[in-house]
Amino acid sequence: MAILYALVARGSVVLAEFSATSTNASTISRQILEKIPGNSDTHVSYSQDRYIFHVKRTDGLTVLCMADETAARRIPFAFLEDIHQRFVRTYGRAVHSAQAYGMNDEFSRVLSQQMEYYSNDPNADRINRLKGEMSQVRNVMIENIDKVLERGDRLELLVDKTANMQGNTFRFRKQARRFRSTVWWRNVKLTVALIFLVLVIIYVVLAFVCHGLALPSCLK
Repeated sequence: MAILYALVARGSVVLAEFSATSTNASTISRQILEKIPGNSDTHVSYSQDRYIFHVKRTDGLTVLCMADETAARRIPFAFLEDIHQRFVRTYGRAVHSAQAYGMNDEFSRVLSQQMEYYSNDPNADRINRLKGEMSQVRNVMIENIDKVLERGDRLELLVDKTANMQGNTFRFRKQARRFRSTVWWRNVKLTVALIFLVLVIIYVVLAFVCHGLALPSCLK
Protein backbone atom coordinates (compact mmCIF):
# COMPACT_ATOMS: atom_id res chain seq x y z
CA MET A 1 0.00 0.00 0.00
CA ALA A 2 1.18 3.52 -0.77
CA ILE A 3 -0.37 4.92 2.45
CA LEU A 4 0.66 2.81 5.43
CA TYR A 5 -0.47 4.75 8.50
CA ALA A 6 -2.92 7.53 9.36
CA LEU A 7 -4.31 9.38 12.37
CA VAL A 8 -6.70 12.19 13.27
CA ALA A 9 -5.82 14.40 16.24
CA ARG A 10 -6.87 17.53 18.09
CA GLY A 11 -3.57 19.13 19.02
CA SER A 12 -1.51 16.24 20.39
CA VAL A 13 -4.59 14.22 21.41
CA VAL A 14 -5.07 11.34 18.99
CA LEU A 15 -8.76 10.69 18.32
CA ALA A 16 -8.43 7.85 15.80
CA GLU A 17 -5.66 6.02 14.00
CA PHE A 18 -4.99 2.99 11.83
CA SER A 19 -1.85 1.21 10.64
CA ALA A 20 -1.81 -1.12 7.64
CA THR A 21 1.42 -2.75 8.74
CA SER A 22 3.66 -3.34 11.73
CA THR A 23 5.50 -0.05 12.28
CA ASN A 24 6.49 2.47 14.93
CA ALA A 25 5.04 5.30 12.82
CA SER A 26 2.55 5.96 15.63
CA THR A 27 5.33 6.97 18.03
CA ILE A 28 7.04 9.18 15.45
CA SER A 29 3.72 10.77 14.49
CA ARG A 30 3.13 11.81 18.11
CA GLN A 31 6.54 13.44 18.17
CA ILE A 32 5.61 15.37 15.03
CA LEU A 33 2.27 16.47 16.52
CA GLU A 34 4.06 17.88 19.56
CA LYS A 35 6.70 19.69 17.49
CA ILE A 36 4.69 21.21 14.63
CA PRO A 37 5.21 24.97 15.02
CA GLY A 38 2.34 27.43 15.46
CA ASN A 39 -1.41 26.92 15.54
CA SER A 40 -2.39 28.15 12.09
CA ASP A 41 -3.72 25.99 9.27
CA THR A 42 -0.91 24.23 7.46
CA HIS A 43 0.10 21.63 4.90
CA VAL A 44 3.55 20.17 5.50
CA SER A 45 5.53 17.02 4.70
CA TYR A 46 8.52 15.48 6.47
CA SER A 47 10.68 12.74 4.97
CA GLN A 48 12.41 9.95 6.83
CA ASP A 49 14.21 7.19 4.99
CA ARG A 50 11.97 6.16 2.06
CA TYR A 51 8.78 7.36 3.73
CA ILE A 52 7.08 10.73 4.08
CA PHE A 53 4.81 12.01 6.87
CA HIS A 54 2.18 14.30 5.35
CA VAL A 55 0.30 16.66 7.68
CA LYS A 56 -2.84 18.74 7.12
CA ARG A 57 -4.05 20.95 9.97
CA THR A 58 -7.33 22.87 9.59
CA ASP A 59 -9.33 24.61 12.36
CA GLY A 60 -7.36 22.86 15.07
CA LEU A 61 -7.90 19.38 13.63
CA THR A 62 -4.82 17.56 12.36
CA VAL A 63 -4.86 14.69 9.90
CA LEU A 64 -1.56 12.90 9.35
CA CYS A 65 -0.50 9.98 7.20
CA MET A 66 2.72 8.14 6.44
CA ALA A 67 3.16 7.14 2.81
CA ASP A 68 5.80 5.56 0.65
CA GLU A 69 7.81 8.19 -1.20
CA THR A 70 6.59 6.74 -4.52
CA ALA A 71 3.09 8.05 -3.69
CA ALA A 72 4.36 11.62 -4.29
CA ARG A 73 2.15 14.35 -2.75
CA ARG A 74 -1.15 14.61 -4.59
CA ILE A 75 -2.62 11.28 -3.49
CA PRO A 76 -1.63 11.53 0.22
CA PHE A 77 -3.02 15.07 0.50
CA ALA A 78 -6.18 14.07 -1.36
CA PHE A 79 -6.52 11.31 1.24
CA LEU A 80 -5.98 13.79 4.10
CA GLU A 81 -8.58 16.18 2.70
CA ASP A 82 -11.08 13.36 2.32
CA ILE A 83 -10.48 12.11 5.87
CA HIS A 84 -10.79 15.63 7.32
CA GLN A 85 -14.15 16.18 5.62
CA ARG A 86 -15.48 12.77 6.66
CA PHE A 87 -14.37 13.25 10.28
CA VAL A 88 -15.90 16.72 10.67
CA ARG A 89 -19.09 15.67 8.89
CA THR A 90 -19.44 12.62 11.16
CA TYR A 91 -18.59 14.12 14.57
CA GLY A 92 -19.14 17.88 14.25
CA ARG A 93 -18.66 19.80 17.53
CA ALA A 94 -17.79 16.61 19.43
CA VAL A 95 -14.31 16.90 17.92
CA HIS A 96 -13.48 19.78 20.30
CA SER A 97 -14.22 17.86 23.49
CA ALA A 98 -13.59 14.21 22.65
CA GLN A 99 -11.25 12.12 24.78
CA ALA A 100 -8.18 10.40 23.37
CA TYR A 101 -9.22 7.58 21.00
CA GLY A 102 -12.85 8.60 21.50
CA MET A 103 -13.64 7.93 17.83
CA ASN A 104 -11.16 5.13 17.21
CA ASP A 105 -13.51 2.14 17.32
CA GLU A 106 -15.68 3.55 14.56
CA PHE A 107 -13.42 5.78 12.51
CA SER A 108 -10.39 3.47 12.33
CA ARG A 109 -12.44 1.40 9.88
CA VAL A 110 -12.95 4.48 7.71
CA LEU A 111 -9.21 5.16 7.78
CA SER A 112 -8.55 1.57 6.71
CA GLN A 113 -11.05 1.68 3.84
CA GLN A 114 -9.86 5.03 2.49
CA MET A 115 -6.18 4.09 2.84
CA GLU A 116 -6.82 1.05 0.66
CA TYR A 117 -8.83 3.11 -1.83
CA TYR A 118 -6.23 5.85 -2.24
CA SER A 119 -3.38 3.33 -2.30
CA ASN A 120 -4.76 0.90 -4.87
CA ASP A 121 -7.61 2.39 -6.89
CA PRO A 122 -6.44 4.39 -9.94
CA ASN A 123 -9.73 6.29 -9.89
CA ALA A 124 -8.61 8.06 -6.69
CA ASP A 125 -5.95 10.02 -8.53
CA ARG A 126 -8.05 10.44 -11.67
CA ILE A 127 -10.95 11.98 -9.71
CA ASN A 128 -8.69 14.50 -7.98
CA ARG A 129 -7.10 15.52 -11.25
CA LEU A 130 -10.54 16.22 -12.68
CA LYS A 131 -11.63 18.17 -9.60
CA GLY A 132 -8.44 20.23 -9.59
CA GLU A 133 -8.74 20.67 -5.82
CA MET A 134 -5.18 19.80 -4.90
CA SER A 135 -3.37 22.77 -6.43
CA GLN A 136 -2.13 23.89 -2.99
CA VAL A 137 -0.13 20.67 -2.72
CA ARG A 138 2.28 21.95 -5.36
CA ASN A 139 3.51 24.51 -2.83
CA VAL A 140 4.14 21.94 -0.10
CA MET A 141 7.85 21.50 0.48
CA ILE A 142 9.03 18.07 1.59
CA GLU A 143 11.50 18.71 4.40
CA ASN A 144 13.66 16.26 6.27
CA ILE A 145 12.17 15.19 9.57
CA ASP A 146 15.20 16.70 11.31
CA LYS A 147 13.55 20.03 10.54
CA VAL A 148 10.92 19.37 13.22
CA LEU A 149 12.61 16.77 15.43
CA GLU A 150 15.98 17.11 17.10
CA ARG A 151 18.41 14.42 16.08
CA GLY A 152 18.51 13.14 19.63
CA ASP A 153 14.72 12.76 19.69
CA ARG A 154 14.35 11.13 16.32
CA LEU A 155 13.57 7.42 16.28
CA GLU A 156 14.54 5.00 13.57
CA LEU A 157 11.49 4.33 11.42
CA LEU A 158 10.65 0.64 11.36
CA VAL A 159 8.29 -0.65 8.69
CA ASP A 160 7.30 -4.21 7.89
CA LYS A 161 8.22 -4.56 4.21
CA THR A 162 5.52 -7.16 3.66
CA ALA A 163 3.00 -4.31 3.52
CA ASN A 164 4.37 -3.14 0.18
CA MET A 165 4.45 -6.72 -1.04
CA GLN A 166 0.80 -7.13 -0.06
CA GLY A 167 -0.08 -3.91 -1.87
CA ASN A 168 1.68 -5.10 -5.01
CA THR A 169 -0.08 -8.46 -4.75
CA PHE A 170 -3.45 -6.69 -4.44
CA ARG A 171 -2.77 -4.60 -7.54
CA PHE A 172 -1.59 -7.67 -9.48
CA ARG A 173 -4.75 -9.60 -8.58
CA LYS A 174 -6.93 -6.64 -9.53
CA GLN A 175 -5.18 -6.32 -12.90
CA ALA A 176 -5.49 -10.08 -13.44
CA ARG A 177 -9.25 -9.96 -12.75
CA ARG A 178 -9.63 -7.04 -15.11
CA PHE A 179 -7.68 -8.90 -17.81
CA ARG A 180 -9.78 -12.07 -17.37
CA SER A 181 -12.95 -9.98 -17.57
CA THR A 182 -11.75 -8.33 -20.78
CA VAL A 183 -10.88 -11.68 -22.35
CA TRP A 184 -14.26 -13.14 -21.30
CA TRP A 185 -16.20 -10.30 -22.88
CA ARG A 186 -14.10 -10.57 -26.03
CA ASN A 187 -14.92 -14.29 -26.25
CA VAL A 188 -18.62 -13.59 -25.68
CA LYS A 189 -18.66 -11.02 -28.48
CA LEU A 190 -16.81 -13.40 -30.81
CA THR A 191 -19.24 -16.23 -30.02
CA VAL A 192 -22.26 -14.00 -30.67
CA ALA A 193 -20.73 -12.84 -33.95
CA LEU A 194 -20.09 -16.43 -35.06
CA ILE A 195 -23.65 -17.50 -34.14
CA PHE A 196 -25.04 -14.55 -36.08
CA LEU A 197 -22.88 -15.43 -39.08
CA VAL A 198 -24.02 -19.07 -39.00
CA LEU A 199 -27.67 -17.99 -38.82
CA VAL A 200 -27.18 -15.68 -41.80
CA ILE A 201 -25.59 -18.50 -43.80
CA ILE A 202 -28.43 -20.89 -42.88
CA TYR A 203 -30.97 -18.26 -43.90
CA VAL A 204 -29.27 -17.69 -47.25
CA VAL A 205 -29.04 -21.43 -47.94
CA LEU A 206 -32.68 -22.03 -47.03
CA ALA A 207 -33.78 -19.07 -49.13
CA PHE A 208 -31.79 -20.40 -52.09
CA VAL A 209 -33.22 -23.93 -51.68
CA CYS A 210 -36.79 -22.69 -51.35
CA HIS A 211 -36.34 -20.49 -54.37
CA GLY A 212 -34.94 -23.45 -56.31
CA LEU A 213 -37.94 -25.63 -55.39
CA ALA A 214 -40.42 -22.96 -56.33
CA LEU A 215 -38.82 -22.24 -59.71
CA PRO A 216 -40.06 -25.46 -61.56
CA SER A 217 -43.69 -24.79 -60.57
CA CYS A 218 -43.36 -21.33 -61.99
CA LEU A 219 -42.07 -22.73 -65.31
CA LYS A 220 -45.10 -25.00 -65.64
